[in-house]
Amino acid sequence: MKTSKTPETRLCTHTLTSLHYGDANLVEDLMGQRSFTEVMLMQILQRPPRPVDMRICDVVLIVLMEHGLTPSAIATRLVYMSAPENLQGAVAAGLLAVGSSFVGTMENCAPLLERIAAAADPDAEALQIAKHHKQTGSAVPGFGHHLHKPVDPRAYKLLELGRAEPELKGDRIRALQTLSKAVDEVAGRPITINATGAVAALLGEIGVPTNVMRGFAVISRAAGLVAHIVEEQQSPSGRFIWDTVEHAIPFVGKAPESAA
Repeated sequence: MKTSKTPETRLCTHTLTSLHYGDANLVEDLMGQRSFTEVMLMQILQRPPRPVDMRICDVVLIVLMEHGLTPSAIATRLVYMSAPENLQGAVAAGLLAVGSSFVGTMENCAPLLERIAAAADPDAEALQIAKHHKQTGSAVPGFGHHLHKPVDPRAYKLLELGRAEPELKGDRIRALQTLSKAVDEVAGRPITINATGAVAALLGEIGVPTNVMRGFAVISRAAGLVAHIVEEQQSPSGRFIWDTVEHAIPFVGKAPESAA
């Protein structure tokens, strides 16, 4: 007879007088002793983070936190305008926009970097990827930006910081550079590496699995969205956004016009 294994957790346990994150006592070992980034990485990666892991994670979280009135920020502001008693709901609404088009695109790029890093001929693999996207008319994940041209300064700073860390293997960074060369060749012009492309490389360098990378965008953007709510409380824009859209998008049905 086949028996199913009882589910287990290694994240947290408690007694009447203590609480533990993994094997660490929350009160004695973590509070006042460790930073949020260190404990977060300990929990997510399920290993003690190295100083280099924390440095890379911190800069990634800073980069992903804010980019102005993006879809996620607009969604948060509009939901907060509609339900100001529900701050967490407004943040959650914005986080739903972290996906394969905005903010979370490192998960689209990371598998490509894995392929190139593992390939016997990285240059040929990168060229095949770039040609495939050219043929299908789709952008290569991690490349191009509608605001930052000819380069995305965030990406190049991230890569500079990553290359300066001797403890990192550098295989994902090299893979991204190889892919960038192939993308430029196929396009016939320089195409900027964007921030999430660089984030995919750096998170890969510290061992974050591809299917967890978007979680770092969620963590970081949540902080940015709380800041948008603070600004919305002080200088409301939700009604202005609503009115602007209502007047900018014309109705094209057959309903009668309003009387003069």
